[in-house]
Amino acid sequence: MVYDPEPELKLELVAMLCDKSFKYTPEPSFKLVSGRMSRFYVNCKPTTLSPRGMYLAGHLVFEAIRDADVSGVGGLTFGADPIAVAAAFASELKGRPVKAFSIRKTQKDHGIVKWIEGDMIPEERVAIIDDVATTGGSTIQAIERARAEGLNVVKAVILVDRQEGGLDNIRNHVADVTAVISRDELLKRWSETGGAV
Repeated sequence: MVYDPEPELKLELVAMLCDKSFKYTPEPSFKLVSGRMSRFYVNCKPTTLSPRGMYLAGHLVFEAIRDADVSGVGGLTFGADPIAVAAAFASELKGRPVKAFSIRKTQKDHGIVKWIEGDMIPEERVAIIDDVATTGGSTIQAIERARAEGLNVVKAVILVDRQEGGLDNIRNHVADVTAVISRDELLKRWSETGGAV
């Protein structure tokens, strides 16, 4: 399911992603983490680390989690980090504060050994977020690590769904999964502004 809040903000974020973060070629040209080649390239960081992109992503992700009764939002570093911080900031502006947290890729070997950084305590209800889902592997890893730390993962939100099975894979680990933007929406905007599919 693609979550569709605040259409003006979403349209602006789609446009920004097309400008800063999305590329398409007729033949597979982009190597994915899995090693597979793809016609689509999505790197959300140039968007989510820009001031306006952070504002848009934060508000849209907050809207996607606001009715899930969660006290925290976060995901695997680094893709989820700017989105989680932006969503937490937006939540405070809207009077519904939700804490941000970050899940490490490797465990600390000093101090308190833990996967999660942030002010979270066991049993808190949380949403796991990710910037892009292809197979959903990094989101699933984040869900597993959050649960290993005692958090109650009740929702997952993906900023951009590449529509390659990732959301279905994530649903095997948490039932409530939504995407803010789909690959088809990016392709539609890309083709409308001069690209050719």
